[in-house]
Amino acid sequence: MVSILIYILFLTLTAFILNLPFGYFRSTSAKFSFSWFLYIHVPIPFIIVLRWALNVDYRVVPLVVLAAAGGQFLGGRFNRNLNIK
Repeated sequence: MVSILIYILFLTLTAFILNLPFGYFRSTSAKFSFSWFLYIHVPIPFIIVLRWALNVDYRVVPLVVLAAAGGQFLGGRFNRNLNIK
């Protein structure tokens, strides 16, 4: 039981951290452009493979999606805040 919780925490944090640079670069591209689409979707296969490798159940996917979206959002905020100063 404890090990699966560690796997879920690791997967969630990895999804968050992996999406930080992609959110940073996504915020510089035009909305709905090809590069914008790629910056959102490139990390997804890595997260899926990691979920399979850790043998984490599909019921954790909403939590991982929230972490990935948070990483995208925060990465975009980092870019905006750095460009203001």
